[in-house]
Amino acid sequence: MKVGLGLYRHMLTAEHYDFARQAGCTHIIVHLVDYFRLGSSNPRNNQPVGERYSNWGVAADAGSLWTLEEMRAIKGEIESAGLCVAGIENLDPGHWYDILLDGPRRADQIENVKTIVRRMGEAGIPILGYNFSIAGVCGRTAGPFGRGHSITVGMDGPADDVPVPVGTVWNMVYDDRGEGFLPSISHDELWRRLKRFLEEIIPVAEKAGVRLALHPDDPPMPTMRLQPRLVYQPSMYQRALDAKPSRNNALELCVGTLAEMTQGDVYDAVDRYSRQGKIAYVHLRNVKGKVPHYRETFIDEGDVDMVRILTILRRNGFDGVIIPDHTPQMSCSAPWHAGMAHTIGFMTGVLATLEEQHFGPKEGNRATSAMTPSDGPSTTGVGPPTITKTTDKPLQFKARTPKRNGRKP
Repeated sequence: MKVGLGLYRHMLTAEHYDFARQAGCTHIIVHLVDYFRLGSSNPRNNQPVGERYSNWGVAADAGSLWTLEEMRAIKGEIESAGLCVAGIENLDPGHWYDILLDGPRRADQIENVKTIVRRMGEAGIPILGYNFSIAGVCGRTAGPFGRGHSITVGMDGPADDVPVPVGTVWNMVYDDRGEGFLPSISHDELWRRLKRFLEEIIPVAEKAGVRLALHPDDPPMPTMRLQPRLVYQPSMYQRALDAKPSRNNALELCVGTLAEMTQGDVYDAVDRYSRQGKIAYVHLRNVKGKVPHYRETFIDEGDVDMVRILTILRRNGFDGVIIPDHTPQMSCSAPWHAGMAHTIGFMTGVLATLEEQHFGPKEGNRATSAMTPSDGPSTTGVGPPTITKTTDKPLQFKARTPKRNGRKP
């Protein structure tokens, strides 16, 4: 498995590439959509949140597709920094809104997506993550809800009070001249639109060598803003895969979103889809609670046993990229950086332990690894974690009890 970092459009800079290297990442997931563009309630120093029913920002012009030269330039900059580009996450709503809405410009916008996929293939970018959603990521709030009063994101009740305005899709405005609200559609109609999309795009993706990776609906409610959702329970991912069987029809598997779902089991879901080889890349995020009441948490304190998740992926041979997704913001001058570094440190430590368990310790690392049993007494009085195997959790970490004067306190 490879440790990566997702960078928003305004973070595609040398400084952020250096940060990724310093934190131990080898890969970057690139966001070319500017979610924050002209958004009045969506500050750039955190993940895009907005307010409960406010839009993130303004979508790109329908005709301003990402060029091959742009993709190659960004890829070259990232590679020059010693990193690899693992994929692009999300399509700009301005490029494909009538595919989601089944509107009059659908045919033109299918060609837009085909062009983007072909350009990605020419640029050597292997994955396109996407959300097939009308309402998008909405209905959430941010506040000091996390450990130590860290700023984090959550949901407090359903979000069906305010419909989606005309001219808006996936929480971004593509036309500010619209009046009224979008009519509600059925779940079956939304699935019909996805199937038609996949039937037209997957053959192009196969030729281009690009995997499309579907993110589940976040928050995973049956409806949001009076519009249906596609993947709001773990088993619904299978329906998306079966809609167009192909290696290039894959998943952007979000552990946090799966954990927020009200049915199923997050460990079973990760096991099921990783055994099928259908995971293109992974979002790793922990949460407490289920929709419509949950909070995002630090990686080490939520409802999900992340060691168990990574163990399942390792056992099933997943060798793709894992990125932190969102993290709480920490109290310092660089809250986004600190939150990401905390999660990346957790990930790299666990992955190093899994690797060592399988292949044995690396030469020269055994006495210094912070995630392996110590050969001698600790100078601090608290030794590194010991590791034991259990039947349901292949790895389990147990901290040693501090000792004073040879006796337990």
